[in-house]
Amino acid sequence: MKRLLFAAPLFFALTLATVPADAGVGFGADVVNRYVWRGTDFGNAVSVQPGMSISHGNIEVGAWSSWAITDGGANENDLYVSFSSGPIGITLTDYYFPGLTENDEFFSYSDEDGVHILEISASLAPDGVPLSALVAYNVSGDDDDSFWAEATYDLGEMEETAVSVTVGLGNGVYTTTTDPALVSVGLNMGKGDYFASYILNPDKESTFLVFGRSF
Repeated sequence: MKRLLFAAPLFFALTLATVPADAGVGFGADVVNRYVWRGTDFGNAVSVQPGMSISHGNIEVGAWSSWAITDGGANENDLYVSFSSGPIGITLTDYYFPGLTENDEFFSYSDEDGVHILEISASLAPDGVPLSALVAYNVSGDDDDSFWAEATYDLGEMEETAVSVTVGLGNGVYTTTTDPALVSVGLNMGKGDYFASYILNPDKESTFLVFGRSF
């Protein structure tokens, strides 16, 4: 496990080194009243979520993070590399959670108190079809080897507002018992730079109303 996790940042660095000079670049940030991901509230605080990426052809390498504005909030600082071909996408993500444990050094990959999770995911989003799907599996850094599956149905636009419904289920770290369970049912809306989601987690019997703006 240690070797696999240590290889992750090196893999991202080597990928960046092979990107041509004419690659596309992008950066931005979201501000949200709560960071709710896969049915769980991370930090219980307003969060700023910057991101940046470099892409060329079918390959994209990027960084994404979430920083709570309070000391008690959860922080996250991820790296990812993705490959797409038509409607299919494959992504390798290194989730890094500084401050999660007393040992939050980036190059520390301890099995006991490490703060990295390496995930491989696949997505399917055919053109002209309102249904998209994603499956993900934690290949390292997670003793439960957690699995995630998600489907989103695009309901189209209503009064210039994009509306969709998302359903997600998982096991391991996503649930209260580690057994497979439905943990996220969300109604999503977006208009311009603004977005909102009403999210129900049946497993934890909790709900969230998330509002944010993209910059």
